[in-house]
Amino acid sequence: MKLQVFVFQVMEHLPVEVIGNILSRLGGARDVVIASATCRKWREAWRKHLHTLSFNSNDWHVYQDITTSRLEILITQTIFQTTGLQGLSILMDDVDEFSASTVIAWLMYTRETLHRLIYNVRTTPNVNILEICGRQKMEILELSHNSITGVEPNFQRFPCLKSLSLSYVSISALDLNLLLTACPKIETLELINPEIAMSDAQVTVELSSPTLKRVYVEAISLDKFILEADSIECLHLKDCALELFELIGKGTLKHFKIDDVSVIHLDIGDTVDNLEIIDVSNFTIMWPKFYQMISKSSKLTKLHLWDVVFDDEDEIVDLETIAVCFPHLSHLALSYDLRDGVVNYGLQGSSHLENVFVLELGWTIINDLFSHWVEGLLKLCPNLRKLVIHGVVSEAKSPEECQMLANFTSSIVQLMRKYMHVDVQFDYE
Repeated sequence: MKLQVFVFQVMEHLPVEVIGNILSRLGGARDVVIASATCRKWREAWRKHLHTLSFNSNDWHVYQDITTSRLEILITQTIFQTTGLQGLSILMDDVDEFSASTVIAWLMYTRETLHRLIYNVRTTPNVNILEICGRQKMEILELSHNSITGVEPNFQRFPCLKSLSLSYVSISALDLNLLLTACPKIETLELINPEIAMSDAQVTVELSSPTLKRVYVEAISLDKFILEADSIECLHLKDCALELFELIGKGTLKHFKIDDVSVIHLDIGDTVDNLEIIDVSNFTIMWPKFYQMISKSSKLTKLHLWDVVFDDEDEIVDLETIAVCFPHLSHLALSYDLRDGVVNYGLQGSSHLENVFVLELGWTIINDLFSHWVEGLLKLCPNLRKLVIHGVVSEAKSPEECQMLANFTSSIVQLMRKYMHVDVQFDYE
């Protein structure tokens, strides 16, 4: 009882601004409304000092149970009782279309103070977010299932925007580039499964921004994708189908990641001098051409080649070359592939990977040679501190597979007795 009185007294003396911060950290509109009913002071904090509010159809089943018109009224009443919202999130995945006039009212009411808008609302007709929220204080904008047309950089300008995310958004290649032009301070761009509207048969996207630092592109299919970004530091391509991808920059790229991408011509040009991380997964490459592209990356500290298929079946990655060209390499990750009795990562040569402290090795189909390959790599890394072994174990294992896994486990246990200073971890899926 004394503790409850003490807590009540502490809460009573909290500044109303602090209460506003507490309510903002709750995020979900339902929780905020319930908490604000505590007392008059908390209601005041909700009305005058709440800065973040979120409506998510997955947070509360009632959002999906009530009619759309009733939901519109509920959201309207909640938003209109606040002043000075800086962050607004409206995610209505499994809800019928809203009235455009109602959604416009929400945005018009909050736009002058909003710094962050996360918006996934289907409306009839489509709401022009750029027209409503342009020329304001917006710093982060995430749009989903929306349509963007007729971008006018001079009018629909976002002078403060630093992060833009477009998911399942319909937009033309021209409007996409104009939108970047309208964001003179943009640093982060995410494109997830966009519907690129084109005026001709060849699908080409050309984007240019001198301020972009981080670019993430997922589930996009194009003939040509040309990105000109003088300040880019991180580029991540995932699940894309491209005939040509070209990056034009000024050598600022530090992190290059490519995952499950089909590309015929990949050109990151003269941007590789400062690369620190190369992460390639589920990708078919011509090793000589790829190596020539990254060989100038003398500052490389992490190299991740996982489930990589070589275009020429006779190609072998020479670890001697990797050791010589990447002297600062500290983290190496390789997956094992055996072709005609030959491992695709050769252990020939006398050079050691002196600075490799973390080694990740994996297989998709295990055989007796894998443990010998692991042993050979351990000999190349005299200063190794951590070894992580990844493997795929099928649910329906044959007796031969079980015996193979047992033999491998015994071999690794025996091998690691020679390397007691190395921390060993196993990660099976």
